[in-house]
Amino acid sequence: MIEVAKSKILDEHGQPYARVRVSESLGRSPRGYPAYTRAGFDAASPSHTDNRRHWLNADELAPNSAASAEVRRTLRKRARYEAKNNSYCRGMVSTLANDSVGRGPRLQLQRESGADNREIEQAWTGWTRAIRLAAKLRQIRQAKAVDGETLGITVDNPRLYPVTLDLRLLECDYLASPWNYLGDNENHVDGVELDELGEPIKYWILDHHPGNDYVLGLPSEGSWYPPSRVFHVVYADRAGQVRGIPEITPALDLYAILRRYTLATLGAAETASDVAGILKSAAPPDTSPQLVDPFLPIEFERRALLTMPMGWDMQQLKAEQPTTAYGDFKKEIINEIARCLHMPFNVAAGNSSNYNYASGRLDHQLYFRAIEIERHNVEIEILDRLFGLWLSEYLMVTRNVRPRDLVVEEWPRRWVWDGFRHADPAKEANAVQTLWNLGLLTDDQYLLREGIDPEEHYAQQAEQSARRRELKLPLPGVAMQLIEVDEDGDPAPTANE
Repeated sequence: MIEVAKSKILDEHGQPYARVRVSESLGRSPRGYPAYTRAGFDAASPSHTDNRRHWLNADELAPNSAASAEVRRTLRKRARYEAKNNSYCRGMVSTLANDSVGRGPRLQLQRESGADNREIEQAWTGWTRAIRLAAKLRQIRQAKAVDGETLGITVDNPRLYPVTLDLRLLECDYLASPWNYLGDNENHVDGVELDELGEPIKYWILDHHPGNDYVLGLPSEGSWYPPSRVFHVVYADRAGQVRGIPEITPALDLYAILRRYTLATLGAAETASDVAGILKSAAPPDTSPQLVDPFLPIEFERRALLTMPMGWDMQQLKAEQPTTAYGDFKKEIINEIARCLHMPFNVAAGNSSNYNYASGRLDHQLYFRAIEIERHNVEIEILDRLFGLWLSEYLMVTRNVRPRDLVVEEWPRRWVWDGFRHADPAKEANAVQTLWNLGLLTDDQYLLREGIDPEEHYAQQAEQSARRRELKLPLPGVAMQLIEVDEDGDPAPTANE
C-alpha cells in the first residue's frame, strides 16, 4: 500500500508538501531504511541485469582499504611479470622513463652573484654524476609505473667527496608494518605512521627485502626512519591514499589478452601448417574405396609425383591465420593499454607508419603535458628537497656555514630538462620565429623549452662570435653577412652591435 507522510516544508500557499513513501509492505533497503523510488540514472538502477553483473565487484571501500597490502602485493607481482615478459609493456615503461627524465635535470641558480652560481652549479653537477642521479630518477619513474611507489633514503657514502650525501633506492616491498602491529588504522598504514593531519611522521623500513631467500630471523625486522631521510614517491589517485598501486593496473588484463591472442593466432597457424593435406573419398556412394588407416601421417618427398589409393583424393588445408583483423585488433589493444599512461599509439607501439606531422603533434600534446606535470612533481618531491640537503652539507664543508643558518628559499633556482624533439624541425622553426618576431616568445623561454641552459648558451654564443670575428666569418643570426675590416685589419662594428 502507499502512505502519504507530511513534511515540514511549505509550498507557496503556505501548505505543507506531501511526499510519497513506499511502506514496509513494499520492502525496505538492506540497511532498514524505507526504499524510495528513484529515476533518472540508468547506471544506478538495480533492475538492469547487465549493469548488476558488470559492476558486481564495485565497492565503497576507503582508499587505504581498497589498496590493502594483499591487493598491492598481487598487483605488483602481476605488473612485474608483464614488465619482464611482455615486450610492449617493457617498451612503454622504459620509453616513459626515458622521455620523462632524459639525461636528468640541470640546476640553474638565479642569485645575483654569477660566479657563486657557477661554482654551486658545477659542484652540484659533479655530485649528481657521482651518485648517478639521472639513472636513479629513471628507475623511480619505472617503479612508479610498475610498482605504484618506490623508496629512497639518504645515506652517508664515504666514497664521495667533499659531500658524502647519497640517495639509496629501495623497492616498496621494504616498506611494511613491524611485527607488533596487528593491522592498519587511521594513524598507521602498512609501515607509514601518520599524525592527526594525515602527514607521515615516520616510516618502518625493513632491513632486508621480504622476497630474499637468504633472510634470517624475523622478516619484519627493521627500523623507524624520519620523513627527512625518506623519499616516498607514490602514485595515488584518491585523497588520503598513502600507499600506491601500479599505474598500469587498468591495462593488466589487456596485456594478458594481447599475449593470449598472439599465442592463439600463432598456434592456429602452426596447427594448419603441420598438416600438409587431407585424404578424402572421391568414390560414389555405392562404391567402396580402398581402405586406409584413419589419421595416419604419410611422409613423402618434396617435388615428387604422388599416387592416391583407389577412391581417395587429396585436399590441401588453407592457411586462415593470421586473419586480416589480426593487426587491427592488436592496434586497438595497444592503444587502449597506452591510454592509462597518456602515451600516444606511435610511441607505445614504436610505429609511426600511419602518422603525419599534424596527427603526430596533436597526439603528442597530451603526452608532453603529462611529462611536464610529472617533472614538476619530481622537482617538488625529490629535487628541491635533495638540493637543500646537499647544499647544507656543501656549504658546511667548504665555507663552514652551519646548516641552521641556511635558508634554501634564499637560493632561487630552476631546473632545466631535456626538450622534446620535433618531427618536422623546419615547420617548428618557422613557428618559433613568428612568435619571436611578435614578441610572444623570449630567448629564455625557447631555450628552456629545448632543454638548454640560457646562461651557458649565451656564454658559448659570445665565445663563438668572437672566434668568428677573428676568422672573418659571418656572425650567427645574420644570414650571409660579410665581416668588414677597418684600417688595422680588425673586424669593424656591425649593425647588430
